[in-house]
Amino acid sequence: LHMGKTMKEDLTVVAKYIKQLYPPEFNVFSTYAELYHNYFACQAQENAESHLEHKDICLLLSWVHNIYPKDVRKDPVLAKELEKVKLGSLLPSSLSKELEKKYLDSEEATIKNSLSKSLDDEIQKWKEDKEPEKLNGHFQSELLAIILIQSIYSSQEEAKNISVAMGKELSCRLWKELPAFLRSYRDAFEDFKEKGKKHRFYKPILIANINNCWNFRDYTEKNMAEKDDNKASILSTLSDIENSGFEVLLQQLFAKLKPIYKRFTENKWESSNEIMNEIIKTTSKHISDFQTLKDPFYHAIVEKIHARLVKEYIIRLLKKKVSLKNPAQQQNLAQNISKNAADLEAFCTSSGSQATWLNSALPKLAEIIRLQDLGAIKIEVATLATTYPDIRKKHLEAFLYIKANLSHSERKSILGYLADSTASTSPGVPLFSNINMS
Repeated sequence: LHMGKTMKEDLTVVAKYIKQLYPPEFNVFSTYAELYHNYFACQAQENAESHLEHKDICLLLSWVHNIYPKDVRKDPVLAKELEKVKLGSLLPSSLSKELEKKYLDSEEATIKNSLSKSLDDEIQKWKEDKEPEKLNGHFQSELLAIILIQSIYSSQEEAKNISVAMGKELSCRLWKELPAFLRSYRDAFEDFKEKGKKHRFYKPILIANINNCWNFRDYTEKNMAEKDDNKASILSTLSDIENSGFEVLLQQLFAKLKPIYKRFTENKWESSNEIMNEIIKTTSKHISDFQTLKDPFYHAIVEKIHARLVKEYIIRLLKKKVSLKNPAQQQNLAQNISKNAADLEAFCTSSGSQATWLNSALPKLAEIIRLQDLGAIKIEVATLATTYPDIRKKHLEAFLYIKANLSHSERKSILGYLADSTASTSPGVPLFSNINMS
């Protein structure tokens, strides 16, 4: 700092007052500039070749790449004069590169250790008999993400302030560390998920960790290039953690709903309204617990519930437990299904589900049961297949079992029409493909 300040001030005096006292051919300014620079460069090289701590390396590189070329040599009074003098860098290129490597290696190792320690601290917190803190009504375990993101960000900024190239290089290195860290985080989460079931705050800790993923996801989406392989790896691992957490949170609900759904076919759909009310009531109790999830995750879990409720209802329709020859009976069943579908849609929408693509599945199936004209049934089947292109013959065949007044040839004709209409259609959001008919 002293040398830099002295050089800048002295050369300013030379440029303003001394240069004009000599004939131009003496090149007085150049002589002074070269002597000052050579001395400065010699001192810098001496320092660079001695044992330096990480902060000293950072400061020396800042002088080489940033302070000396920008603050000293680009000074408004000196810049024009210095452009005529070929001074070069403060350090030889080979030595500068050696220092850069030391700096980057050290910074990378520091972040790696920080990631490892932060994860160990986080795992230790899960073992404590404490409920996670809440922020805006959402359980949070955000310290891990906040510490790591701040550490990575400050490292990137420091390197970028030395030079843009070093900032990019360090960013590449740190982005490569993050996928490995998140895989370790996922493994630790899976371990807690299996071994921590008796923990008093088991569910809140799961929810806090799902919420934790949001900070990593948001940071990755905003800061990483779309084509970066690390980005895909990071987002994939975060999805694993989120979906794994959802799975546990939903297990209890789905286990409770299974026997209730069975009653649809056991009662031949006669008490379907009461059964649907019970499904909604049971689901509603569980959904209230999920309000502690951050909004994107709350919507995601509610949509998973919505999809499961529709899927389970369709499964009961495909069980071949009800076969109706009478059109009036079919009409009655279609009305029940339509009513159940409307109640289900109203409940899921009011609970925050945005999965509107699910809403037409049950009404379309109800319409196929209600219709008696073969041509009209085929049109409805084609519409169903367009909306849900993953429906297959085996699904429709099981469903048409309900319409016992169809002849074999009529049934075959309808099934053939489905094959034609879905042959060239690629599957959209899966619904029927999640229903196993074997």
